[in-house]
Amino acid sequence: MLQRLTLIPLVLCALSSGQHFPQVAKAETAKGLLATVIRSQGLACDNPRRATRDAKLSKPDYEVWVLTCENATYRIGRYPDLPAKIEKLR
Repeated sequence: MLQRLTLIPLVLCALSSGQHFPQVAKAETAKGLLATVIRSQGLACDNPRRATRDAKLSKPDYEVWVLTCENATYRIGRYPDLPAKIEKLR
């Protein structure tokens, strides 16, 4: 019985963590995904810090993101199922 009582808070915490902070989880996912895209195309992205969606340049089927890494900043344009267009900003 004691084991069940100690597991209940852990389960509740795990279930609720994604519900209260969906933007944080989404940003972490985008940052990691975009860093992987950069690396897969032969560019360096050491320690990705931030990924920001550029709403002005994005279109319904074309997302534009700015990825800031420790060593560089990139603008990434992505159509679904096609290689990304990458522009090094610094």
